Amino acid sequence: MELLATITRLSHQFGTSDYVKGGGGNTSAKDAQTVWVKPSGTVLSGLKPDDFVAIDRSRLALLYSTPTPADPQTREALVKDIMSAAVCPGSQGRPSVEAPLHESLDARFVVHTHPALVNGLCCANEGKATAAKLFPKALWIDYIDPGYTLCMKVRKDIHEYQQRYGKQPEIILLENHGIFISANCDKHIEQLYADVFAILKAEYVKASVAVEFPAVRPLSAEKLACARDAFSKVFTTEHSAFIAGVETFAAAEGPISPDHIVYSKSFPYIGIPTKEGVAAFVQQRGYEPAVVITDDAVYGLGTSQKSAQLALELAIDGAMIVHYARAFGGIQFMSDRARAFIENWEVESYRKKQMG
Repeated sequence: MELLATITRLSHQFGTSDYVKGGGGNTSAKDAQTVWVKPSGTVLSGLKPDDFVAIDRSRLALLYSTPTPADPQTREALVKDIMSAAVCPGSQGRPSVEAPLHESLDARFVVHTHPALVNGLCCANEGKATAAKLFPKALWIDYIDPGYTLCMKVRKDIHEYQQRYGKQPEIILLENHGIFISANCDKHIEQLYADVFAILKAEYVKASVAVEFPAVRPLSAEKLACARDAFSKVFTTEHSAFIAGVETFAAAEGPISPDHIVYSKSFPYIGIPTKEGVAAFVQQRGYEPAVVITDDAVYGLGTSQKSAQLALELAIDGAMIVHYARAFGGIQFMSDRARAFIENWEVESYRKKQMG
């Protein structure tokens, strides 16, 4: 099918590290009856046409009129059940939690990513005001919990936008989250992304913020081995069994977006880890850290080498966003309430598990 071939190509094109990390981002294609959505927890760059989850749009639309419980966990469980029931017979996988948002957009193709270059704006203190000037026709969404609440909020705002402009937005900017771009033509998707990047790069130059983030240097095998040996004596769970590391950079010290919380956790451990220090961290945060920042290195920890490397990659991505946010009033971390929702959300636990 040409639709699936096109969205697969777009997924590969916008599934590189410039746009997403790990299982972040999602894509979709649709016709009048069906929306094909990326499965939760999969990697955009590895998708095949048959991987997309086919969802009956009419059955998914039942979600919009179904009363939902006030309790977030109960509500999200109900939403998951409704979405699962809307999956077409023969289709495999768990649809992205943002499938209803994709369905709410009339455009044939939707590509949602989390580029650091864009999140420098979306995660900045002055992001909303600046976006109104740089992208006056874009729809800005104040931060709201991912999942059902986000989809319903965006659906409402899309309707209001359409009432005002006579069409749906092509660009949606989500505070402390990322960007949605939608269009009927793949070339138009590409052009819109290119335009957004060009405008932001010009703003970074104007603000004397380097567009190219300084490259991080890998640690020597000897230094990494020493750190691995030292860490094995102070971290006690399987969550810290593997390690990845690079020479020091200005890592973020708080939660920036849902993806950063999922893959590198909300807060890093700062300093040389000791048994007492790790115990105090766990007592305060409720988990062992996924990122450790010392004077001369930054380390990612995980249950596998893949998850340790991913924790480190998200720490680097967070540093890039902090760097770019300097152009727009500095970084805006997520609130404690928003952070806690992500930390306890079953959907994100599932997504992380899928990445190994």
